[in-house]
Amino acid sequence: MLEPRELETFLTLAEVLHFGRTAERLHVSTARVSQTIAKMERRIGVPLFNRTSRRVELSLRGQQLYDEIRPAWTTITEAYERAVEAGKGLSGLLRVAFTGPAAGQLLVGATQVFRTRHPDCAVRINEAHLPQVLPRLHDGEADIALTCFPLHEEGIVMGPVLVREARMLAVPQGHPFARRATVSVEDLARVTLLQVPETLPESLRRDRAPRRTPGGRPIAPGPSAMTFNEMLTLVGAGEGALVVGAHARRYFARPDVAYVPFEDAAPVDWGLVWSAGGATARTRAFNEAALSLVQAPASDL
Repeated sequence: MLEPRELETFLTLAEVLHFGRTAERLHVSTARVSQTIAKMERRIGVPLFNRTSRRVELSLRGQQLYDEIRPAWTTITEAYERAVEAGKGLSGLLRVAFTGPAAGQLLVGATQVFRTRHPDCAVRINEAHLPQVLPRLHDGEADIALTCFPLHEEGIVMGPVLVREARMLAVPQGHPFARRATVSVEDLARVTLLQVPETLPESLRRDRAPRRTPGGRPIAPGPSAMTFNEMLTLVGAGEGALVVGAHARRYFARPDVAYVPFEDAAPVDWGLVWSAGGATARTRAFNEAALSLVQAPASDL
């Protein structure tokens, strides 16, 4: 029979894939993590992880064990969190990340609602550039984050859409599109489109920088950058165009960049995301507070 601490160690290492970060998250030594995993492997009779000097990955049997254990472990931990919430109320610290000033404003409002409902729970807010959001959730540096969708990645939960805004195309001020009232999605075939970092999920990269238009015309890929301001600097320098949400026109007004609305593109959605393994009563309560703030699962800007 596996002990709870062994299960927690195995599941954490399976998600983090790093002995040192697993030890930090569990507040034990790296040697303790190694000993626990080695003990489990001896008992089971097969390796659960493949280890090299550069990386750690689940073995075939380890992946099978993770897939079978994780749902049950999540059910147990969530039931425990609900019992604690019912018995003592919410307390502790909730670490919330956000990307960009518009998300920050919404987050402040959600935090005020949350603190009113749960005064014994502290909230710490930090900004994160978009490529930093998922690593912070995976590493346990943030419990929940307000960011743009879609972020389809294994182990990450996307909450309901909180805000929906019009999609726009950022182009250099001297570009012919800058003089137009609107552009079409098919017009993307006539520009070089800046790329979001490859560390982001495929779902978001294809949403912001598709390779072809809906009509099948190829879209030329341009360079990428790590931060939004860096991307806009590339736009202003004539390196390419960038797909953005309408909030950029208000919060990122620049003399070298024009924002042109799409006439036929889907909106840009925003919401909360969190780690499937890190769902707690605090994260659920914060999501509920944010939903109550916008008064519906989706709200138009």
